[in-house]
Amino acid sequence: MAQEQNAAVIADAQIVEFEPAVLERHWIRLSADDAATATRLRDQLGVDFAATQGRVWETDNFLYLPVVVNFSRGGVIEREAVMFAIGRDHLVTLQPAQRFAPFEKAIAKMRRNPGLVESPHGIMYALLWALNEASERVIEIASDALEAMNDEIEMATNGYDDSGREIGVTEMRGVMSRMNQAEEIVSRTQESQLLLARAARHLMADTPAHGGSLDGLIRILIDDIDGVKQHAGFEHDKVRYLQQSVMTWLDVKQNQIVKVFTIITAVFLPPTLIATFYGMNFTWMPELEWEHGFLVTTLMTLVAALIPLAYIKRKGWLR
Repeated sequence: MAQEQNAAVIADAQIVEFEPAVLERHWIRLSADDAATATRLRDQLGVDFAATQGRVWETDNFLYLPVVVNFSRGGVIEREAVMFAIGRDHLVTLQPAQRFAPFEKAIAKMRRNPGLVESPHGIMYALLWALNEASERVIEIASDALEAMNDEIEMATNGYDDSGREIGVTEMRGVMSRMNQAEEIVSRTQESQLLLARAARHLMADTPAHGGSLDGLIRILIDDIDGVKQHAGFEHDKVRYLQQSVMTWLDVKQNQIVKVFTIITAVFLPPTLIATFYGMNFTWMPELEWEHGFLVTTLMTLVAALIPLAYIKRKGWLR
């Protein structure tokens, strides 16, 4: 079915040549900081993005659909809001003022399938497709970052890094920070997919009945958006698992530290008690007159320290 639909679009491409003027006839790009053009469009076409307040809005001439998308720009994940206003003959997009890479990818898709530029609905399909591709790329970047962190967490669980140096809590702070960033990116992508799916469903409902192959393409797009959302959900579960692993490791590390201090306290408590006795001011202490009194007291203190240590080792608390 998908091949037949793509073949239909290609067949349309043989009839309609892609020309920039055709694209501009149906698609009007409005920069977020271009107040003059926004006023002109409001007066000429009745497009008023300010009245929507970032919500799904419908008027006699246009259907407004908000979308928030995450995309990668130079290795940095950015988040931008885009508002679509689709009418019978025009698609107006309120988009960032600076270069918006996902829409450039949509233009490339329309060059491969010129039939899409013949209607605002076809253009909006290409734009939503590009935004979904951008979200998928973000999830792949987050997945690679989580895989790298997984190796670090595994080393932390073993207790030593590649050089054999013991890993402490301080070394894991960077991992926790990057993990929290990855969780935020994945969560935001899930939210973006919900908005994309809603926009795609509204687009399908608004597409004319004679849309033909475009209806099938939009259905495939909805499935793809849901697939990326499921992938994001899987990565979110992975983040939660890794976070739980780190917290478990930190708890074990903390218990080990407490155990060490407990053992030290248990070993030195009897000698401390003996030293306390000999720190008292008594009028007569017979062992002070013994020839080997100091040696006996020292050995007694050593034995008092070894007895709790032997008991702790027998119980296996030193492991």
